[in-house]
Amino acid sequence: MVSSARRALALGAGRLAVVSVATPPEVKPLSTWRAYLALTKPRIIELLLVTTIPTMFMAAGGFPDLATVCWTLAGGTLAAGGANVLNCYIDRDIDALMHRTMHRPSATGQISGRHTIIFGIVLSILSVGLLQLTVNTLSAELAALAIAFYVFGYTLLLKRRTSQNIVWGGVAGCMPVLIGWSAVRNSLSWEPVILFLIVFFWTPPHYWPLSLRYKEDYARAGVPMLPVQEEPLTVTRHIIIYSWVMVITSWTLIPVAHTGWLYSAASIVLGLAFVWEAYALRIRVRKDLEDLQPMKLFHFSISYLALLFLAVGLDPFLH
Repeated sequence: MVSSARRALALGAGRLAVVSVATPPEVKPLSTWRAYLALTKPRIIELLLVTTIPTMFMAAGGFPDLATVCWTLAGGTLAAGGANVLNCYIDRDIDALMHRTMHRPSATGQISGRHTIIFGIVLSILSVGLLQLTVNTLSAELAALAIAFYVFGYTLLLKRRTSQNIVWGGVAGCMPVLIGWSAVRNSLSWEPVILFLIVFFWTPPHYWPLSLRYKEDYARAGVPMLPVQEEPLTVTRHIIIYSWVMVITSWTLIPVAHTGWLYSAASIVLGLAFVWEAYALRIRVRKDLEDLQPMKLFHFSISYLALLFLAVGLDPFLH
């Protein structure tokens, strides 16, 4: 009886969500330009650019060409924005079921599905074209690959089918370091590959605490995030494993890139602090506390990545 009631409630929620997409609720709307801006997920774009600029400094061994930096950032912003908008279009049904995302313009119907997809395609085409014309072909191809993987690989293929969705979906979020390096060098080498892997292994311990906090949202929407499929103790074990792999990977950059004291010290201190936070979350799970505070690790992970890549960018000047 209980399971039947739950299924009925879930179906009811799904019907309400469909209605909310078709019929926008009567709330005070954002202005049109702010609604379109919200579709691009600006906060995610900011985090991606945090990894791009320092990578360009490392690739140049100092100050890169200013015009190249500006064009790369412009193209990268458009690429990330376009991919995010297309993600909003595809996920508008499940976004409407989740408290964290139900106010997105694509989920409420403030921006129609047709306008959303056109906006996303235009931004994506502009990004690749801009990088091709102002930077180089390699950077443009990497941007196109990032968009395609995020939209088709992650959003369409992986997100609703596997609990490891965010692991492989994180590949798209790693591409800015390759784009930044190739913009300066017009080639790739082991240094950007290691930076790519740092972000790749960082993504699960960054995102799983968030999905642990909002696991009921994901369960309601039918998204098989790891915290939905597994117990918190299992989730924290995975978080710790990925945290250690990420930290060790960050240390391999020291001999490969011949970094100076700043990056070396920062990667060691920040890495150990990250692992400490990961273990702290596991301890809270073991104590079976009502409030696990997973967002502590989530917020620290953002600071970790920003500070680590700040060290990447500053290190060439102190080498």
